[in-house]
Amino acid sequence: MSGALAGLRVIDCSRLIAGGVLATILADHGADVIKVENPRGGDPLRTWLRQRGELWWKVYARGKRSITLNLTEPRGQALLRRLVRDADILVENFVPGTFEKWGLGWDVLSAENPRLVFARVSGWGQDGPYRDRPGFGTMVEAMSGFATATGPADRPPTLPSFPMADMVAALAGAAAVLAALRHRDQVSGRGQVIDISLYEPLLSVLGPAAAEYALDGKIRTRHGNQSDNASPRGTYQTRDGKWVALSASTPASATALFNGLGLGDMLADPRFATNDARVAHNDLVDAALARAIGARTLDEMQALFETTGLTASPVYDIADITKDPHVVARGILTDVPDPALGAVRMTAPTPRLAGTPASIRWTGPPLGAHNREVYASLGVGDAELETLTREGIV
Repeated sequence: MSGALAGLRVIDCSRLIAGGVLATILADHGADVIKVENPRGGDPLRTWLRQRGELWWKVYARGKRSITLNLTEPRGQALLRRLVRDADILVENFVPGTFEKWGLGWDVLSAENPRLVFARVSGWGQDGPYRDRPGFGTMVEAMSGFATATGPADRPPTLPSFPMADMVAALAGAAAVLAALRHRDQVSGRGQVIDISLYEPLLSVLGPAAAEYALDGKIRTRHGNQSDNASPRGTYQTRDGKWVALSASTPASATALFNGLGLGDMLADPRFATNDARVAHNDLVDAALARAIGARTLDEMQALFETTGLTASPVYDIADITKDPHVVARGILTDVPDPALGAVRMTAPTPRLAGTPASIRWTGPPLGAHNREVYASLGVGDAELETLTREGIV
């Protein structure tokens, strides 16, 4: 194996997105990730889009080795403790207290391996009054302030159509794991527990909302694609039914946009002469731009963007992304060979390391595909493995 994290071993006991993607990031960079799944059905992520080939699983379990292990059984717990002895990182995302109930708390695991980094993912954190609540991203996206600030003012609060809270937590968790490894290897020689909630990372990316409220009681409200900081800014439909997105937040870009659209006279009006004035009259600005852009095709708008250097672009769907020349030239999408589907297209690892590039070694594997090789490394022979399998332990 190659990559910046080659030589690290990760035991991934998580389910679904946040913990799983955290471990996937480590796998992309060369870590040996052993995915631990319940023998009765495995990770629930396998059921997402199952009728189309388990695509969520194929993408987000890429590069991992799959084993089955029943952690509710004492013999299963004993096997996990043996796995931990040679591991660098263990990731879990059960309801807080579950691993303790199974006799797998930090006191036990650190006694087996003092160098272990124990990444614990949950909806609300390992303590606090909400620690026992279900940790679904929808609840976090609602209570973090994201939903109430997203969408048009006259429409309901808007949730993302993808697992945003989970993905943000996975990115934050991967950074925390690397920080803990650095401290272990360069300072203390010991691992530690990392408490990763879905709630706090998402709240942290919403900018100075808390600072604004503490300063003057201001609560952000929904205003669609408009911005409180810059105008014009938004998405606008062209004559041929396509969409463009633009932001003209500097005086030069605003002047170029208004002149390019034949709206230069607006800049002489005090309501539109400065950015602050335009923000105060965003609805009027939007209406004028919608009329001007709606009279032009997407090709005409793109020509205007290129000649004026505006910070604007077409709004893409996945079909547009797939054929975009920049995406193609950089290899941003890659086809990974798959025994069942032939190949699965997915986003290539990012960011890019020049000296130790990340790679995708294989798609998400079948349930228990690596039982024999992983358990053999623990000294479990074929006869014992057959018994453990028959009795539902693996």
